[in-house]
Amino acid sequence: MNTNSIFNPNLVAAQQPSWPDKQAVQSVVAELSTYPPLVFAGECDNLKNRIAEAAAGNAFWLQGGDCAETFVGATADSVRNRIKTILQMAAVLQYFSSLPVIKVGRMAGQFAKPRSNDNETRNGVTLPAYRGDAVNDLEFTKEARTPNPNRLLKVYNTSASTLNLVRAFTQGGFADLRQVHSWNKGFAADARFSARYEEMANEIGRALQFMHSAGVDPESFKSVDFYSSHEALILEYEKSLTRIDSRTGNPYDVSAHFVWIGERTRQLDGAHMDFAEKIHNPIGVKLGPKTTPEEVLAIIKKLNPKNEPGRLTFISRMGASLIREKLPPLVETIIKSGSTVLWVCDPMHGNTYEAPSGYKTRKFDDVLDEVRGFFEVHKKLGTHPGGIHIELTGDDVTECVGGGEQISHEDLATRYESACDPRLNHTQSLELAFLVAEMLRDHKK
Repeated sequence: MNTNSIFNPNLVAAQQPSWPDKQAVQSVVAELSTYPPLVFAGECDNLKNRIAEAAAGNAFWLQGGDCAETFVGATADSVRNRIKTILQMAAVLQYFSSLPVIKVGRMAGQFAKPRSNDNETRNGVTLPAYRGDAVNDLEFTKEARTPNPNRLLKVYNTSASTLNLVRAFTQGGFADLRQVHSWNKGFAADARFSARYEEMANEIGRALQFMHSAGVDPESFKSVDFYSSHEALILEYEKSLTRIDSRTGNPYDVSAHFVWIGERTRQLDGAHMDFAEKIHNPIGVKLGPKTTPEEVLAIIKKLNPKNEPGRLTFISRMGASLIREKLPPLVETIIKSGSTVLWVCDPMHGNTYEAPSGYKTRKFDDVLDEVRGFFEVHKKLGTHPGGIHIELTGDDVTECVGGGEQISHEDLATRYESACDPRLNHTQSLELAFLVAEMLRDHKK
């Protein structure tokens, strides 16, 4: 079945590339529509059930990965280090909160980015803005910046190889909780947090040894469920990977388990919301500081009119200075409506600024303060702070200032490797996990 017939072709799609050759786009879309699914509908349903548990206060959502993935960055080492970082963060969060942690990567599909301007000008030369490796190249030449739909084929192939590695790492023994010590090896981590992590790992190890000696050795300790996610931005790609599930007859976007609609593309009468409405994956929607209670209710009415648990996740991105003011009216509206949603905090996107050197950066203290504000709001209103959405890398980059390592504006140039926005490095990510774990533990009291 041609799933394109499901979607309304007359709606405006914001933030799309200006493809110079429409025929080439159609050719790529036709080819992608014949490719096998990257994920399976049943896996998406499993994640939806996990999200429902988190929305009910019985689990915590941890989503992390690159701001924008690159083709050259999809190496085995890079993928392993990102998974390792998320596994470490999850172990910390779960150990201190006693809540199951849903592990979700911003990976295997996060190759496109929305931009404020269609063009970029340098030294009097104007070229199309870089919209991620799915569209064009970071190099500032006409050839590199011209949108090329053949890159969408490479997005699929790179995502497939990344998912293959993810499944190998998470199902093949690497993620076994008994390896919790080895996840910390090879990292030049801040001594305070590596020592604290080792102490926790020792305690987990002793507990596992005790259970093993008592004849308890659950399979669930030996592998983990790890889900993929990305922003559903380039609709030609997402629609071409939408398939009808043979079990149910429902359409699923099989490019990822979880897709979200961004702040710039969530127009209620737009093509992105129409797409999200039609597919049966669990869906996320980013909410910025200008979001009104009326908009939130309209989004729910469109995307989850039957109030299906696990279907809808709201990802707030307010900024540290606004979270305590802007989030409460939205949460209160949801409470009064009786709707079931998972609340997740994205403390990254509202806290970006330009350093004196010209690098885009974020202050670790701002990231932490937004998460703290998120928890304070939910504590006051008696609701569950359901998770965090972090841009991170498993490498020791210098892109966000502060944290235990005290990275300064002058340090940014040392290892600034992001193709787009600044990410927390491995040590900062682990530090954040310990601090969020304390908030989560205190919230449960």
